[in-house]
Amino acid sequence: MSAADATAPAQDGGRARAMRQMLRALNANKTSWVGIVTMAVVILIAILAPVLTSHDPLEQNILDKLKGPSAEYVLGTDSYGRDIWARLVYGAQISLWIGTVSIAIAMIIGSIIGMIAGYFGGKLDLVIMQAMDVLLSFPSLILGLMVVAMLGPSIGNLIFAIALTAIPPFARIARAPTVSVKERDYIEACRALGYSHPRILVVHILPNIFPEILVMGSLWLATAIRVEASLSFIGLGVRPPTPTWGGMIREGFEHILDSAWLSIAPSIAILIVVFALNMIGDGLRDVVDPKLKGERGG
Repeated sequence: MSAADATAPAQDGGRARAMRQMLRALNANKTSWVGIVTMAVVILIAILAPVLTSHDPLEQNILDKLKGPSAEYVLGTDSYGRDIWARLVYGAQISLWIGTVSIAIAMIIGSIIGMIAGYFGGKLDLVIMQAMDVLLSFPSLILGLMVVAMLGPSIGNLIFAIALTAIPPFARIARAPTVSVKERDYIEACRALGYSHPRILVVHILPNIFPEILVMGSLWLATAIRVEASLSFIGLGVRPPTPTWGGMIREGFEHILDSAWLSIAPSIAILIVVFALNMIGDGLRDVVDPKLKGERGG
């Protein structure tokens, strides 16, 4: 029996063990389930937006402008007579889409960069991580603002700007465990068997460092949604009249004293999503943190 055949059952058993440990850690941290359920509800609302509202989020009715919450308009209307609830649930689609896609891109690119730097080391590692440090020196909002200001406001440019700000943290979080994992005996055995570098990185190293990347992804998804809302608030997000949570806060800011619901509704939506994602990230952190595992007997 070859070494590869011998390690296959061990890897399968390791995955099953990791799954059991993850469930135990999540059950120990009940707030993580609150975050998971909350995000599931938010995603479901975004998907079912056409069913949950009878109004078009872009339809203007000047006669109904700035109406307060009522039976017809659950959250009231804005200065153009558009239904706030309709714009809120449709805005969830845009905000979640931008955040998820941008972080997915950053996770993939940043993880590849970090794994390559940690695996090969030497001058390549030095150059790559110094480049990441340069990007990290800019606050995420400022870097995103610079990119969108140069390229112009659009969904594609917004996704690119947010992804660019998130790549360095993912590169750093992927590099550190890669440096440790590459020295293990089974990696040396893979090299002795003549496995290619890409195979070693993807098949044998990535599964061992992915939990830490996933934790970072949940936390940075919250950051991405906040950055998107901030850029939309200052007019560098998705172009009106497309509804986004940050854009809705901006539109309602002029009427904050007499029609506070215009800004309060999207602000609460952002608060709920960011809070839920942080609770999910806290639960996932418990899974990968050895100290917390030891404290809980895992």
